[in-house]
Amino acid sequence: MRAVEQALIVGADGSEESLEAVDWAVGEAGRRGVPLRIVYASAWQRYEGHKPSFGVHRSPAHVFADHIVAQAVERAHRRAPAVKVSSDVVAEDPVTVLVRESATGSTVVVGSRGRGGLASLLLGSVSLSVAAHAPSPVIVVRGGEENRDGGFREVVVGIDEARAAGAAVAFAVRAAEARGAVLRAVHAWRCPAHEVPDVPRAGDAKDSHQMRAEAELDEALRAAVRDGTAAVSAPSVHKHAVEGHARAALLAASATADLLVVGARRRKGHVGMQLGAVNHAVLHHAACPVAVVAHT
Repeated sequence: MRAVEQALIVGADGSEESLEAVDWAVGEAGRRGVPLRIVYASAWQRYEGHKPSFGVHRSPAHVFADHIVAQAVERAHRRAPAVKVSSDVVAEDPVTVLVRESATGSTVVVGSRGRGGLASLLLGSVSLSVAAHAPSPVIVVRGGEENRDGGFREVVVGIDEARAAGAAVAFAVRAAEARGAVLRAVHAWRCPAHEVPDVPRAGDAKDSHQMRAEAELDEALRAAVRDGTAAVSAPSVHKHAVEGHARAALLAASATADLLVVGARRRKGHVGMQLGAVNHAVLHHAACPVAVVAHT
């Protein structure tokens, strides 16, 4: 029996950021060969969910919602005519709707800020909340046009602990393969202050930390292959063990990346994930789209 295609979900609200998310999502749906589902949700408008209609007896809320959805659908069709596109309008909180949709979708895509976001915020509250609570991977579309359009042919995955990074690595490998891009695996390490000698010398503590960091990268990539979740081709993988803060290393790598993939720990006893300082840093400041994938 053929597996049911899981649609890619994208949230749209008419903002420029959400339209950029639609552009990115339809391109991703085409690369994966899956349908695209465009969802508009608004808790502050009394509007019952329905398929967009064009009758004459419609409230201003109906007209506005239909316009938002029609604009997004038309834009998606124009960019990728071969991709199957569906849409829906729901009178609920956007976070609630997108998190619920993520349970049956392959991935949720959102813009960095929505129509209601404050210009002073680097990342909208809806985007951050969806990234923290959706069971599926969430991609926040941000960064420059070249990064969003795949101009660098590089996917970066940040690796913290090898034993927990399997899902993020597998997601990154598939993304790189779909783009014909190289995969750069980044692991940052820091030498504890008490281990750093006053006078640098060959063979000091830094060497052992560098070796452990490189071993962590190797193990993370091997684990993905061993678990059958990814196929890693050595020539297409660049491994970088970087001394310093993880957030600095990943933000630097994002400058020449088409996608940055990071893992996140699930909250114990709670729905959703625990987004740490590194997750927040890349979601707010990365120069390319960011995918958040729950640790295995």
